[in-house]
Amino acid sequence: MRIGIDGQWFKDEHGRTLLLRGVNLGGSSKVPFRPDGATHRREGFFEHRDVSFVGRPFPLDEADEHFRRLRRWGLTFLRLLVTWEAIEHQGPGIYDQEYLDYLYEVVRRAGEHGLHLFIDPHQDVWSRFSGGDGAPGWTLEAAGLDMTNFAPTGAAIVHATHGDPFPRMIWPTNETKLASATMFSLFFGGNDFAPRTRVDGEPIQEYLQGHYLAAVQQVARRLRGLPHVAGYDSLNEPSAGYIGWPDLRQHAGFLRHGDVPTPFQSMLLGAGYAQEVEVWTTGIAGIRRTGRRLIDPGGARAWRAGHDCLWRENGVWDLDGQGQPRLLRPRHFCEVRGRPVRFDDYVLPFWRRFASAVRAVDPDAVLFLEAPPDQPTAAWDEWTMPRVVHAPHWYDGVTLFLKQFVPFLGVDAQEGTRAWGSRRVERSFAAQLARVRTEASERGRGVPTLIGEFGIPFDLAGGRAYRTGDFRQQVRAMDRTFRALEANLLSGTLWNYTGDNDNERGDQWNGEDLSIFSRDQQHDPADPDSGGRALEAVVRPYARAVAGLPLKMSYDVRRRAFELVFRHDPAVEAPTEIYLPVLHYPHGYRVEVSDGEYQAVEDEQLLLYRHDPGRPEHWLRLRPRP
Repeated sequence: MRIGIDGQWFKDEHGRTLLLRGVNLGGSSKVPFRPDGATHRREGFFEHRDVSFVGRPFPLDEADEHFRRLRRWGLTFLRLLVTWEAIEHQGPGIYDQEYLDYLYEVVRRAGEHGLHLFIDPHQDVWSRFSGGDGAPGWTLEAAGLDMTNFAPTGAAIVHATHGDPFPRMIWPTNETKLASATMFSLFFGGNDFAPRTRVDGEPIQEYLQGHYLAAVQQVARRLRGLPHVAGYDSLNEPSAGYIGWPDLRQHAGFLRHGDVPTPFQSMLLGAGYAQEVEVWTTGIAGIRRTGRRLIDPGGARAWRAGHDCLWRENGVWDLDGQGQPRLLRPRHFCEVRGRPVRFDDYVLPFWRRFASAVRAVDPDAVLFLEAPPDQPTAAWDEWTMPRVVHAPHWYDGVTLFLKQFVPFLGVDAQEGTRAWGSRRVERSFAAQLARVRTEASERGRGVPTLIGEFGIPFDLAGGRAYRTGDFRQQVRAMDRTFRALEANLLSGTLWNYTGDNDNERGDQWNGEDLSIFSRDQQHDPADPDSGGRALEAVVRPYARAVAGLPLKMSYDVRRRAFELVFRHDPAVEAPTEIYLPVLHYPHGYRVEVSDGEYQAVEDEQLLLYRHDPGRPEHWLRLRPRP
């Protein structure tokens, strides 16, 4: 079955409205399987060509176990992580066929379990070697960067070279540091901002985008013909790099944590010049500057031997007559030939190229388009392309960044506002997601919205739940997020499910621990729910397929009470399907309906509701049996 699109809704082959619910698979897919690429490991870290991702998201002999569990939990729509590095780590144009064969088998088995999915070419702050994941190491080398010197030059903060303890949620700050910011500026805007930089005679923007798109095509060719593959994400959380930065001497952006050099300071540090940079911290009171720190590269450079700073070569800065660095173009990245530019100006043509590349292989693929996180969606013409989905991400930023559940405080990152008081926070969350949906319907010209990532860290309060077994805070935090989605009738894929998560290293990446499953919580392997975290909130009833237009859907975790209201479509004959997990209703449930009749399909944990076509609107309510 191919998932259909009708305006702002997903549809099935019967014309029913689909509310897709699933999970990202999985967190450790960001790092190699052989050798173990968990980000805290330094041994062999820079040997980036000799790795394998076969075994990510899990070894094949574990696949059926994990897929059965996800099916049981009602998480039937997967966002499957695939990194560019996994496909092309050996070098430009050298594709890992063993990995592509493995990936095909994983995807095929998912289909056998009745799961649908889309492929997410995942990245964070460009690459493992700039503090995240995604691009192969040779892309940094192609730009002239020396990844072994990112630590002393402040070009990136990397877990493997920093060591433990790795500061909480420090990795996103790499977005504005030299390595990641340079690579994204080149990838999206190298033709304008680095016209003198070429690789093998080709402009670096064309070189990088061309290899990325060709790698995605390798995946599309391998998976072509599998009907449960819905489509492809364009690029996880694309970053602007320096594009649009108003003044290279100044800080910009909301995220400031740890060392915060200006772009010009980053360029000078990379060239070996000591700089005194600002230091910031993040807490309940917000972000604040706490001091300054001298970073002295000690003769180290972020550029390979024989390479000067790429931005100096492109006229951004140079040395004056006394040999001192001087910024020549403070507005280099926000003006092109006297014309103001924004990052949107560069995302658009990338989307066009991505769409052409994917649909040259799979003409029916759905495109899940992502803008940068916490930024409004522009009114892009690309929304008029067929089979396009608005796929932003949304998190409770306080819980995510502080790793504390603070029920009385919420932050709207896009608006830069706070909400105080638990009820105001809940209203704020619902309003934020309502705005996201409105952007898709108004600016996006009516395309569906799927929240590609949402979730919470499970190591709240220093991992207290792992010692006590008390996950009530996690349940409250997760439930609050789910209720915001349900209030807006949004589809979404939860972040994340990691098959090799453990209490010590979480998802094996940068200290993150957001997996709804952990082997360390799996006390009874015979119990399919064992190992699950906060299942009381995660595994919840929802309307999987509605015979018309859904108007309201809600679930009360405490009372285990579910309600659905919808207006039926006279053209739809198939019943409405409600997922009802036995986990919450071990003794059954009581059903009230406005009209019509219902039937339980217990082995599928489903309730089928057939409405009375003589009434326009219908409601259904469920409660557990005493």
